[in-house]
Amino acid sequence: MFIWLTDSSIIKLTSEEFGLMSLFQDVSHASAVDCMIDSKIGRIIFVVKTGEMGLAIGRSGETVKKIEKAVGKPVELVEWSGDPKQFVMNSLNPLLIREVRIAEQPEGSKKVTVIVDRRNMGAVLGIGGRNAERARLLAKRHFSIETKHIEMILATSFS
Repeated sequence: MFIWLTDSSIIKLTSEEFGLMSLFQDVSHASAVDCMIDSKIGRIIFVVKTGEMGLAIGRSGETVKKIEKAVGKPVELVEWSGDPKQFVMNSLNPLLIREVRIAEQPEGSKKVTVIVDRRNMGAVLGIGGRNAERARLLAKRHFSIETKHIEMILATSFS
């Protein structure tokens, strides 16, 4: 077990996750803030240092393809932000989201609400809700946001 410090939290990494971060950084030359193996969906999620997504993806996605070939699983990238709302947006798709709200509940938990245009709902959620699950997992891991689900609200218009 390895301990990894980020701006907002202490992350515990397995030796496998730590090794994957090393591989990612060697191949992409981008800095990984975190690595999460999501065995439920069969993917590896890397959180990339702010401003290094282009480097991490590579020209025409070549870097991601090399890493996927090396690890034998789909790889997903999320750009880091120390702001929980922006991080949730980055975990979903910041270009398709109107707003993210995080509200403290009376019992102490936090509720995450994402406001999205109806046309973009499927793209934001992902197949089988995989994008929403990624956002939920990462929000919990980095900001201790314990939420069972992320509520999506359809925006009536973008004004």
